[in-house]
Amino acid sequence: MQKVFKPWHKAAVIVGLVAGLACIRLYEEVFFYDPLLAFFKGDNFQKPPPNVDWALLAINYFFRYALNTILSLLIIFVIFSDIKLLKFASVMYAIFFVVLILAFFALLSFHDESLNMILFYVRRFIIQPLLLLLFVPAFFYQKKTTETAQ
Repeated sequence: MQKVFKPWHKAAVIVGLVAGLACIRLYEEVFFYDPLLAFFKGDNFQKPPPNVDWALLAINYFFRYALNTILSLLIIFVIFSDIKLLKFASVMYAIFFVVLILAFFALLSFHDESLNMILFYVRRFIIQPLLLLLFVPAFFYQKKTTETAQ
């Protein structure tokens, strides 16, 4: 496939997209409803999670995950310039969201303090672009092994 971006364009666009991800994180308390932010900032791992508005929390998590996903997919496209890879990553992001949000609300509904750490990490995968940190090295590895096999 032809190169879509020149190297310095790639770097500039990636820096801008990463800045967008950072802004989502920086302004999370302003833009998103998440009563668990304060809960997990404190030493509350032995307490039950606070009561939440389930619908509002789900909408906000979906919106935040969607923003992170869009920026992450753009980063993946800029790095690899491969539509097939972009489609695959899009499907994986969708699958991960369904699995993670179901796991999150299941854990939240049990209100068992022993599950707070698991709840914390599942929530982290929903609200932060951690999948990008997993996908980019995996795609580089896949690309490298495919090139050496040919």
